[in-house]
Formats: sequence, structure tokens, C-alpha cells
Amino acid sequence: MAANLALYPRLGYRETGRVTGDGFRRVNFEKTLAPRIALKAPVDGLYGRRRVHGHTIDPTYDRYALDLEAPAAPLVRHFEVPVGAVRLEVGFGGGEHLVHHARSAPDVGLIGVEPFESGMMRAVRDVAAEGLANVRLYLGDARRVLEWLPDGALDRVDILYPDPWHKKKHWKRRFVSVDGLDRLARVLAPGGVVRFASDIPSYVAWTRAHAAAHPAFAMGEDSATPWEGWPGTRYEAKAFREGRTPRYLTLVRA
Repeated sequence: MAANLALYPRLGYRETGRVTGDGFRRVNFEKTLAPRIALKAPVDGLYGRRRVHGHTIDPTYDRYALDLEAPAAPLVRHFEVPVGAVRLEVGFGGGEHLVHHARSAPDVGLIGVEPFESGMMRAVRDVAAEGLANVRLYLGDARRVLEWLPDGALDRVDILYPDPWHKKKHWKRRFVSVDGLDRLARVLAPGGVVRFASDIPSYVAWTRAHAAAHPAFAMGEDSATPWEGWPGTRYEAKAFREGRTPRYLTLVRA
């Protein structure tokens, strides 16, 4: 039973108690399943916070902007410096993690996607101030980037504190979905990972269930402890201030 006791938590189950009866020792588990709405087609539009109109994007953005009109392959040629791998961060918010990642892994090409103009302007200023040549940015819908990327081009995708779309009628807007995982599976190399962080229990349970149901992914890690070298984000700090405990999931591409 030792193997089973280790397996079920990795699949998203939570131990609820242990009983003895009829000569057997039993361990009870429970798991929150994704609602039926998860199987609906996603809505067309931005995944994430709304863009704020009336802002003028920093002209420096043009230097780092990803050109989706240019051929995608070879992907490494879109960066100013030689890179050995390429990763994607979807909805980087204020850009704290993106900038830290670019600084600590200069041999990795990073594509940051953010639909919120204020967050993009903040990230552009920070990237330019540090002279980070291994970064490319895209203001808009992450699906456009996923459609443009070549097959198996990425070794990692980070989805950190995405918009949870709290109302049930809006759950079909969540980035993690059948459609979203299909797109991620195409652009990830075998053995590549999706790193997901959230402080919203329903979205964590939703992601566990979708990963368990998708043939291209397996749950690698499911922990309350961040990944090694994790710098934190402003959304994580807000979660701690408000008494919520984030979870950090790693989905492995089969």
C-alpha cells in the first residue's frame, strides 16, 4: 500500500481518515473534480486581466516586442543573444518573476505575454534598465503566441497567479482548460513542464483535475513550497497578507 499512499496525493487526492474494520486497515481519500463546464469551448478574447485603455505604451516596447508576422522558426533567432532554450510566461503581471528569471538565466530565451498595459510598461522599463537581451514581450492574447510557436519549441511555461474568474459562469475563461492544455502540449517539448501557481483553491483543484484528465500531462509536483530560486510576486505577497496559502503545481509533458 505504500506506493498507493504516495500515488493518490500526486493525483490531487487528499487523505480524510484511516479506519480499521473486517480485518482491514483502510485509508480514505477524497478529490474535488472539475465541474462539467470545464469541457465547454473557451470564449474568444484575452485570457487574463483586461487591458486598460488610454495608456500609451512605452516606445521602448518596440525594441523587445515579439514579431508574430515573422517566421517563428528557428525560435532562438528572435533574441539578441544566443540562447539554448526558450520559455514562456503567461500573464506576468508586474514582471517581477520575468525579470528575475531573465537575470538569473541569461542563456535562456524568455517570452513574456501580458494583456494589461500597465504591467507591460512596468516590465519594459525594468527589462530595459537592466539591459536584458534574452527577453521578448507580447502585449495581448497568449493564444496568439501559442498559435505562432513551432511544435515542441519550449521547455517550460509559467502560469503564475492567473485571473481565477471567480464566477462559475466565467470559469470557461480560465487559461487552464482542455483547449489551453491542448495548445500547451503542442508547443512543449517532451519532458517540458508547465509551472502553475495560485492562491485560489477552486482554481488549484480545477487545474489538478484537468491535468489528470489530459493524456499529454502528468502531475509532477503539488506543493505548498515554491520552486527553487523562486523570487515571489506581488500577487503572492497579497495572498499571504490576506491569509491565503498558495499552491505550486508542476505539470509534466508526457
